[in-house]
Amino acid sequence: MEQQILKIKYHTDNMQKLDYIAGKSDWIDLRSAEDVTLKQGEFYLISLGVSIQLPQGYEAVIVPRSSTFHNFGIIQTNHMGVIDETYCGDNDVWRMPALAVRDTQIRVNDRICQFRIQKHQPQILFEEVQQLGNPDRGGIGSTGKF
Repeated sequence: MEQQILKIKYHTDNMQKLDYIAGKSDWIDLRSAEDVTLKQGEFYLISLGVSIQLPQGYEAVIVPRSSTFHNFGIIQTNHMGVIDETYCGDNDVWRMPALAVRDTQIRVNDRICQFRIQKHQPQILFEEVQQLGNPDRGGIGSTGKF
């Protein structure tokens, strides 16, 4: 398995350091770096307390954890964040754009989202055709239904 070294700057001493848990998942949990109180309908950019230098040619994908909505009643407003390797300055702090669907409190070190890195997509060329020549699956949402 290929390893990558990521330089990381923490913006607070109050949060747990990021850790990769081998064998459990290849996603890495991100934690709130601040206490946040939100009323239903409020939006807030929650600081994740880190700035990270990604390897050249890579980007980070940030998504909520599966328990985030249930535990905190927030949704990530862009549903999936993408941070490329140029967002790597000392003050380029990673954040989660959150919308509260109920009154909620988030505390320092609460695990609210997760990330992984991936290589940039290769350059794509499109070839226009009249038919793809493959069987139809039945449309979006049709898997397992007849």
